[in-house]
Amino acid sequence: MAAKEFRGANNRAYYGIYHAILAVHALDGNAYKRHKDALANFNKNYVKTEIFPRKLGKKIVESEEIRHASDYDDFYIASREEAERQITVAEEFINLVEKYCEKQLD
Repeated sequence: MAAKEFRGANNRAYYGIYHAILAVHALDGNAYKRHKDALANFNKNYVKTEIFPRKLGKKIVESEEIRHASDYDDFYIASREEAERQITVAEEFINLVEKYCEKQLD
């Protein structure tokens, strides 16, 4: 696999996280157009209040930084290990969001 494909995997992992965050916000009737607003409000309302684990909040920030580097930094070299780690974080987060949403909708 080429580094370009790992960069794409980093992008998709982050967007999986981002859209899961938007789903959580939607349950409260909130919508955000900018990534930074959605992430900041998620951190404020759900991570700092420990509805979602704090350690996951740090991983979300890291995922956004890696996605940004993967998309915009011409000299960034993505690795297989990093892409796999980002996919694992996204899967973990999406599973937690699914459980949270199901609980909120019951």
